[in-house]
Formats: sequence, C-alpha cells, structure tokens
Amino acid sequence: MHSMNDPTALAGMIPFDSIGLYEQPKPRFIFKMPRVVPDQKAKFESDELFRRLSRESEVRYTGYRDRPQEERQVRFQNACREGHTEIAFAATGTNLQLMFAPPTSGYMADRECDFDKEPGKVHIKSAFIMNGVCVRWRGWIDLERMDGVGCLEYCEERAQAEDALLREQIDRYNQRLREFEDKRTYRSPQDRAEQDLELRMNNLHSHHGHHGGPVTGRCHGPPRHGLPLQVGFPLTPP
Repeated sequence: MHSMNDPTALAGMIPFDSIGLYEQPKPRFIFKMPRVVPDQKAKFESDELFRRLSRESEVRYTGYRDRPQEERQVRFQNACREGHTEIAFAATGTNLQLMFAPPTSGYMADRECDFDKEPGKVHIKSAFIMNGVCVRWRGWIDLERMDGVGCLEYCEERAQAEDALLREQIDRYNQRLREFEDKRTYRSPQDRAEQDLELRMNNLHSHHGHHGGPVTGRCHGPPRHGLPLQVGFPLTPP
C-alpha cells in the first residue's frame, strides 16, 4: 500500500507529452529507458495494483491539506480550470497527479474537465503512463467535499501509439549497435599495414633496449596517414 504522504508513489507515473527541456548530452550507445512495457494490456490485467485501481472507488483531493476548507475549495476549482489536480485513492493511498485539457467556453463532445455535466461536481478524464502502461483516470469530484469516485481504465489508443514508438526506438538502437560492431571489426589494408609496421618497430625498440644497444630516438605517437614514418635509429642491428 502506498502512503498518501509518500512522494515515491508518483515515481511510476509520467504524462504522455513530457519533454526534457534541459536534457544533458548522453553517451552514444546508452539505451534510453522505454516509457512502456512490451505487453501493456497483459500487465494491466494481471498486476494487482491495476486490478484494484480499475474498480470504481473513493478518491480525495490531496492539495493544500494544511489550509482551511474554504481556501482548499477555491484552490481545487482554480487548478481544475487550469488543467491539473492532485488526488489519491482512499483505499490504497495511491497518489495521482492528473493533467488534462482545461474546460473551454465552447461546446466539446468529450470534455476532459466538465463542470456542467452534473451540478456541484466536476467530471475529469486524464490520460498518462503509469508503471509502463497507458491508462486513463475517469471519475468525478464533489466541489464542496472535494471527494468523489473514480477508476483507472486501459487506454488502447495511446497504448498502440506508444508500442509503435517503442519498436522504433529498439530498431534504432539495434541499427546503431550493428554499425558500431561493423566499424570495430573492419580494418582497411592501410590500417593493417600501419599497425603491423608499428608493431615491428616496437619489437625492434625492445630488442635494442634489452641488449644494451643504442637507441637514438623514439617514435612519438601513432603514424599519421599520408606521412612517412621517421625514426632516429637504424632498422637493422649494427
């Protein structure tokens, strides 16, 4: 059971349109953690937490719990009109940060936040990814008591879109990995000749040092392409 005061309860919940505005450059072959699991529907149907949250149960507004009731009512309604609110399932203590489209003055067939559907209540729909599964919270909250009823539903349309992104992400990673392996295993004839020459020079240098022979110079760094390799000692023993 998640505590209502536990900030980690929101760790597995991310919005669909989250954007990292200040992401730092990442190494080339770091695989970005996928947003969803491979089989979302199976996890939604088998996971015990999802099974409990998919049944309609009591929810409560959790914002500004240290403020007076009247102030909390005003803050709750203002937040809903801005397109966000915080709730928790009373039975499990699972906290949710809901994001949705703000109510508009014009007519909309399927509003995500509707104050007009039922007097004294606000009906909310909010889609997000929770623990790797695309879900939608659906329910209502009383404007005075700031409690109500809601549940989680599996979001089929969003799940299909995220599955396509997941497959594309894996394909790109596998392609980059194959290109990296090909570059690492392939060497041109010139590269092999230069590496063999450098190996022979190193062996010759070691041979002179071992027998006390003169060493009049050193090779500074690997040879550059297109330039002759210059050394300061004879290639054959004196």
